[in-house]
Amino acid sequence: MGGAARRRHRREPAADRARARPALAVHGRALFQRRRRARDDHVRRRDRSGRAARHLAADAVRGVRSRDAENAGGRLDAERRARRSPQRASRPSAHRAAIHAAHDPGSDLVRPPSNSEALRANAWRIAGAVPDPEIPVLTIADLGVLRDVRVNDAGIEVDITPTYCGCPAMTTIALEIEIALEKAGLGRPTVKTVLSPAWTTDWMSDEGRAKLKDYGIAPPQKGAGRRALFGVEHVACPQCGSTDTAAIAEFGSTACKALWRCNACREPFDYFKCH
Repeated sequence: MGGAARRRHRREPAADRARARPALAVHGRALFQRRRRARDDHVRRRDRSGRAARHLAADAVRGVRSRDAENAGGRLDAERRARRSPQRASRPSAHRAAIHAAHDPGSDLVRPPSNSEALRANAWRIAGAVPDPEIPVLTIADLGVLRDVRVNDAGIEVDITPTYCGCPAMTTIALEIEIALEKAGLGRPTVKTVLSPAWTTDWMSDEGRAKLKDYGIAPPQKGAGRRALFGVEHVACPQCGSTDTAAIAEFGSTACKALWRCNACREPFDYFKCH
């Protein structure tokens, strides 16, 4: 049987007796590692406990007893406790060194990615709406003159292909593209003339062909290359629709058109030559 439990001294502790007590050196190196499970006698266990207790800071105030009541929360402190904010990263950094937390969403560091495809589509729409100087009812997109629009670090680049070499309208078209894009706030583009592959009337849109017919110009037929080599053109009159037509001159009001006449209604008309 063990001895009776000790009773706490009933006298009231002295007021503020332990206020000058120093901070306890509570940190990892102050205590020994956990004791291994061994069949040690009572003396050895007490000896180990005594050695561990000696690592704690000694009482600096003489006469202060362990039974004196005092709030120890303000005095307990680790001597080497880190004086910084807790780590708020998802995982430890390299070498487990704490680093600054990531910026909150919405800061200047977080920016939405630029939508270059939307910018390219907008630039294509604006440049494609530039009218042809010789046939203002058509746009350069209807004609197929507008070949490509690119967006890169240098800005916007536009490729155009003339309907034939030496076309005088290309200088005006390039200038109108620059004005249209600058007016839309997209900056001044770089307009390049591309000669290969050569322009063909097969690049003309169906909407462009309908506009030509309504304007009084016979539109070119599709499949120009095969027809020029092996077939005979049958041009329909844009006025009455008759195919009883004949060519009068290889060049009409412009170099890209020929002058034809309808034998049914006897009206002359321009024909947009196939290329």
